[in-house]
Amino acid sequence: MTSSPVMTVRVAGHAMTMMPLTYPRLLQSQAKTPSNAPSCFQPLDPAIVSAAIPTFFVGRNRDGFWLARDAKGELGGIFLLRSSALAFARRASRSHGCATIFLSERFELDVENQGNPLIAWLKPIVRFATAAWKRAARIGGT
Repeated sequence: MTSSPVMTVRVAGHAMTMMPLTYPRLLQSQAKTPSNAPSCFQPLDPAIVSAAIPTFFVGRNRDGFWLARDAKGELGGIFLLRSSALAFARRASRSHGCATIFLSERFELDVENQGNPLIAWLKPIVRFATAAWKRAARIGGT
């Protein structure tokens, strides 16, 4: 069993430690299916990251928007950009820093959106455009 690579990136001048969370047996079709399973948001093993360090899960929902949600289920937000989701996690844990886990599977936000308020307006537009694009691709492919 190999360990996941741990990366440190800088967002708005602050260092954040990130590690990808992948499942070796995860199928591509499963990665596109949203998950709200509680196991998706469990805190990390204390041998990997101390329980005192806030943990944020970052990933995409079924519409392609970026999500950031803490492991405790107290904070979360929906964003247009990955950098905005990372900045939200950084701001929410300003004095302590945080562990950031990128989920390979799609998930939906199950807490109040404290992120970009425009997402509520953009979501129906994105869904309509995606459906229209899929219909056009089906018609063009036949």
